[in-house]
Amino acid sequence: MERIFLSEKECSDIQSIIKNIACQYTSVEDPYFLQEVSVIAHELPRRIRRFLNDFRLLEPSSGICIISGYPISDEKIGKTPSHWKYRPEISPTLEEEILFILFSSLLGEVVGWSTQQAGHLVHDVLPIKGHEYEQLGSSSEELLTWHSEDAFHPYRGDYLGMMCLRNYERAATTVASIETIQLEPDEVQILFEPRFTIRPDESHLEKNKSDVKTLSNVSIDLLKSAYQQINQMNKNPEKIAVLYGDPQHPYIRIDPYFMGELKEDQQAQGILNKLIKAIDAKLIDMILQPGDFCFIDNFKAVHGRKPFKARYDGKDRWLKRVIITRDLRKSRSTRATCTSRIIF
Repeated sequence: MERIFLSEKECSDIQSIIKNIACQYTSVEDPYFLQEVSVIAHELPRRIRRFLNDFRLLEPSSGICIISGYPISDEKIGKTPSHWKYRPEISPTLEEEILFILFSSLLGEVVGWSTQQAGHLVHDVLPIKGHEYEQLGSSSEELLTWHSEDAFHPYRGDYLGMMCLRNYERAATTVASIETIQLEPDEVQILFEPRFTIRPDESHLEKNKSDVKTLSNVSIDLLKSAYQQINQMNKNPEKIAVLYGDPQHPYIRIDPYFMGELKEDQQAQGILNKLIKAIDAKLIDMILQPGDFCFIDNFKAVHGRKPFKARYDGKDRWLKRVIITRDLRKSRSTRATCTSRIIF
């Protein structure tokens, strides 16, 4: 994977930029901040901008890049929340979130889902009591099966961003790149054909519904419509291709846990099983540490998480997560306005 370590001077320069922004905005979801963020990001050190620009344009085979070495004060960020819904008016991690969005904007536009975490753009990834054995980012004792993020949806993001605030457990994120997988040309051809289905993952289902009161400037009707679409995708998923793009260097769209068995298409099922087994064999552990900003190319790499034991003592693993699209316009029909970042 691609990795860069911030120097002391770069950290100092970045902190100066962030403190100036934090004097103007109290949330990274402020529409005025989001309108300016891609301009402000070009004040970041050139080496960092070049690093992310190369990741975006050159599409390295690993599909993963990490920016390490930003100082995180364990005392300043406070306790790991017990649930993502407990959000203070001003986040204790506001400065860190500002930097996270600045980095992200060099890859594209941050977007969110009306059906996830009350329509927030920046998600908290932390263990929640009662979710231990769910296929959710808030689980802990269950293996989170590897997948492409939001694989079921045509407007899934190009990149998944994760910022590590705390990880005493050294819980491992699992990752693998499609570039490491060897398949026969005829197998690739089958995987390029729309013969597969992927249902919505647990985080989008109505049983995990967000509190609509926390969704700003959103009508209940729009949210109802979004869940109706999710329910329809769950009951009658469309046929899709698992691989797409260039057959020599394909992109991937896959989520084995939520893919139905192809009982009437054993050829495609057999090749899919071979691909899944091959990815299982290529998975590697990636242990994020505080101050790591990780970006995963959602078209080239899959990710999951190994089980760990949560203590619920305020010191549990705590990440921030964002979804990034390179083309905001493609989802225009599902967003309330051209500047809105929330997909319905």
